[in-house]
Amino acid sequence: MKLVIAGCEYSGKTTLTAEIRRWITDTMGGQPGAHDHFTIPDLAHRELSAEEAQQMLALSPALKEEFMRYMIAYHLSPSFLTAPDHIMVGFHIEEAVYAPMYWEYGRRGEYADRRVLARSVEKELLHAAPDTVLVMLSASPEVIRRRMRTAPHPHQIMPFEDVERALELFEEQYSDTLMTNKLALDTSTATVDETMDEFTQGVLPLLTDSDRLRMLTVGARPDTTPD
Repeated sequence: MKLVIAGCEYSGKTTLTAEIRRWITDTMGGQPGAHDHFTIPDLAHRELSAEEAQQMLALSPALKEEFMRYMIAYHLSPSFLTAPDHIMVGFHIEEAVYAPMYWEYGRRGEYADRRVLARSVEKELLHAAPDTVLVMLSASPEVIRRRMRTAPHPHQIMPFEDVERALELFEEQYSDTLMTNKLALDTSTATVDETMDEFTQGVLPLLTDSDRLRMLTVGARPDTTPD
């Protein structure tokens, strides 16, 4: 299964990704990783020290742009797209929203316009991995702010006053995407289990024949649990 899981900060991407990974393992027998390397600083990919994180944040806009362009291109390589499972968190959608807002590059009409790059990435996905599903998470501004207060992220990207604008821009990306396989999930009031149920119901019709065969194979295995 190939997924791009995107959404505003604090919309629940990390939590849902962990649940999806377990679901794939249980139903398809895979051991999928999740590539969550598309936020500056790249804390999910490397164990950066506090000093290293600050150095990354202090890079010029030009260097940030080059680094993120490399990260996106690298994760479009055949070694990833031909694998049975490939999960990317944030990926080109997050870059299209946050780069112009916070990193001072990729604005509309500028060099490396991230809106243009996002559609270019999707053309590549549609060519090399057309089964990829975009999962877009959202929550109400009030819920996002409550999560920001109660469980703040290290190196939080988005200030309180930008929540509505960020949500609008993620919705714009969802509307503009070229990807035909896509799901929108609102986590404002849903529990993790409820969101996961909504995901599975939405994604099942989008599974490839290979994924369906994997599910049948795992379901056909004899129960080896001791009595």
